[in-house]
Amino acid sequence: MIAVSLSMVLVSCLLSLPMCWLVMQWAHKRGRLDTPGTEGHKQHATAIPNLGGVGIFWAVMIPMIGALIASRLLPDSMWQGVLEPLKTHMPGLRRQSLTLMGMIAALSSMHVLGLVDDRVHLPAKLKLLIQLLVATALVVGCDVRVFQLLDTFGTVGYVGSVTITVLWFGLITNAMNMLDNMDGLAAGVGSIIAGIYLIATLMGGQWFIAALAALLMGAQLGFLWFNFHPARLFMGDGGSLVIGMLLGIISIRTTYFDPTGQYGSGGNAAWYGLLMPAVVMAVPLYDFFSVTTVRLFLGRKIMGADRNHFSHRLVRKGLSIRAAVLVIWLCTLATGLAGCMLPRLEAWQAIMMASQSGCVLLLLAVLEFSHPQKPVE
Repeated sequence: MIAVSLSMVLVSCLLSLPMCWLVMQWAHKRGRLDTPGTEGHKQHATAIPNLGGVGIFWAVMIPMIGALIASRLLPDSMWQGVLEPLKTHMPGLRRQSLTLMGMIAALSSMHVLGLVDDRVHLPAKLKLLIQLLVATALVVGCDVRVFQLLDTFGTVGYVGSVTITVLWFGLITNAMNMLDNMDGLAAGVGSIIAGIYLIATLMGGQWFIAALAALLMGAQLGFLWFNFHPARLFMGDGGSLVIGMLLGIISIRTTYFDPTGQYGSGGNAAWYGLLMPAVVMAVPLYDFFSVTTVRLFLGRKIMGADRNHFSHRLVRKGLSIRAAVLVIWLCTLATGLAGCMLPRLEAWQAIMMASQSGCVLLLLAVLEFSHPQKPVE
């Protein structure tokens, strides 16, 4: 199953590449372009298509829909040869059908919302409201939520679990949406995070979630071919909202502790395993909270668009666009690899690993917010 899960990276990448190329050509012919000055957080000199999210979305969606149809219609006797390992997992996939359909509906809703927003620029509050409504429908309808132990407290506990999960969805979705502010940034960071979750879920034997992470990783890598600076294609909100929502789903459905007790102290210390999503996605969260703080300090709208993101601040420090993006990629990889190991460590080791990731972010904050000194004469 490891080989099958890893192959999903190649499958979605091979779907994403031609679809991104096709939508890029179509957008140029139809004038569906992001012109300079239309987005407050972007800076580009020429009009560029912003429909790359279509390629990302369908590169993920086609295999998901295919898996759903195959699990419901094809008999187990059809799974032969290289697909033989899938046979034993078909009953489990069938049990996941409702959840999979809910995911497909939620991601489709985010994609449509993003495409509409790219076209007519919806009010930020309306856009956020729709995101939260979609997240609520997914959480309640498919029971995709965190802290289910709170159910022991009855209705209050259930409502608390649902509320926390919906807010997490909103946070991650908007963090990835805001991170889409520089060529190659959101897709690169999203690919790294998806890759980290792919490793973590493969180690935990969570094949369903591993396949989702692999599909998301491959879809973004295919798009990244056209998006790395100088970009020929933008993903638009039709892509960033999908990436954020799917990362939210993956982070919630991932198991953060080993019930067999093979790793760590008894393997059942869920309290520090739950640090993993915050550590793995530390960079998008850092950008979200830092730019929000800057906007509040400057008296600007929190949900507005500007060039005060992490990436823009690095460029103003003297880095090139490519260098700034690569720095953020490496920071994401550094914190992500640390987070990936949290469920496999002793409690004190996990705290040290999380602290290390925090120090990486603090170091970046000190460097980017420090004032440049005059050169020595």
